Amino acid sequence: MSLKFAEARADALPVTLVNPDTVEDDLSQLTDAQRAWAQAHGFSGQLGQSLTLPGDGLAGALVGRGSAKDRARKRFAIGAAIAGLPGGCYSIVNISDDRAEADEIALGYLLSCYRFDRYRKQSSSKAELVAPDGCDAERLERIADAEALTRDLINTTAEDMGPDALEAAVRALAGAFGAEVSTVEGDALKEQNFPLIHTVGRAAAKAPRLIEMTWGSEGPALTLVGKGVCFDTGGLNLKPGASMGLMKKDMGGAANVLGLARMIMGGGMTCRLRVLIPAVENNVAGNSFRPSDIYTARNGLTVEINNTDAEGRLVLADALAYGAEASPDLMICMATLTGAARVAVGPDIAPFYTDDEALAGTLATAAAQVADPVWRLPFHDAYEPMVEPGIADLDNAPAGGMAGSITAALFLRRFADVPRFVHFDIYGWQRANAPARPKGGVGQGIRALFEALPEVLKQ
Repeated sequence: MSLKFAEARADALPVTLVNPDTVEDDLSQLTDAQRAWAQAHGFSGQLGQSLTLPGDGLAGALVGRGSAKDRARKRFAIGAAIAGLPGGCYSIVNISDDRAEADEIALGYLLSCYRFDRYRKQSSSKAELVAPDGCDAERLERIADAEALTRDLINTTAEDMGPDALEAAVRALAGAFGAEVSTVEGDALKEQNFPLIHTVGRAAAKAPRLIEMTWGSEGPALTLVGKGVCFDTGGLNLKPGASMGLMKKDMGGAANVLGLARMIMGGGMTCRLRVLIPAVENNVAGNSFRPSDIYTARNGLTVEINNTDAEGRLVLADALAYGAEASPDLMICMATLTGAARVAVGPDIAPFYTDDEALAGTLATAAAQVADPVWRLPFHDAYEPMVEPGIADLDNAPAGGMAGSITAALFLRRFADVPRFVHFDIYGWQRANAPARPKGGVGQGIRALFEALPEVLKQ
């Protein structure tokens, strides 16, 4: 779906943002009747509080701006409140001079208009908003459309979003921006040295594949790798039903890198973009891979399988090794990889790993600017022995249950032989409705990356 601002109109209804500590002065600007109306309804300027104003029909609206502390704790609340106003075209008359805050309000409005209606018709927001003064409307619309793509892909059921459908989505995106796509599928994965992707996906009815998209001919080489496990039963280490229920989202890494790629291509960023998605289903059949099997990855490292439910790092290993062969200037991996990451930072924060100090600092600054929370976790070298089982070079599921996200990141780093590497261990799912983020699939870290990339690629 396309998320857009309204065209500027002279008759747009005014929206006034009201601070709790200046509410009396703000209300004094209203007519006597409107001020009495606001006071009668207890309007106090609390974050996200909204009130329409009477006049000759609907005369406008007040929206609470809340305190800085409130805004930090509940992002996008103002934009969501505007999207929830009654039908009409609105314009904010006192938008903040702080560009980051203004962009958050505007983007919050756009993201609040998102609806996933593939399986059931959803009511749309009836409130239209003119792009606030000073905001780059086209850029915000591109970001919102990219986020909508990510959400749509994750929200679609595995029946309709298997490896074949994920490839079709990549081809559709490529077609919109003049990118090129190629795939290696089925038994050809073995023939072309993608053994781990083939191993994980071979038991499924829909053939595994490596999807590759390229765009741009100038500038730094940027490679994005996204985990595309379209459904994860856990394999022979079968998940319990409660854990399997959300596994349509296990391609959330792929969905996020495609959203980021859409931002990059839509914004015309100067780079040589390459997107690699190992797309599989981890299923159960007579040819499923087994615990204690040992396989040789694309880069020659042997991997002992101690849990078939730790399959994401296996398919990523081949994709990362393949991506590293071209020596990109920067390689970014995104994956819904470990429950340990959720335990560490919860569902709302996207943890990332990198050895590049300058990149980490730029990314953290960008994340704060665009209200896309990330947190750096360490590639802790002292834990390297935990991913070395002795019988093979690497263990895909170290025993003990400690530092699960870190050991997964260390495993992936063995295949990312590039000077600059970033790995995101994301959740990709909104557990309950929140401002501008309905329950369901969600982008994590990609707005922060998009904001940071122009500087990062120059470092």
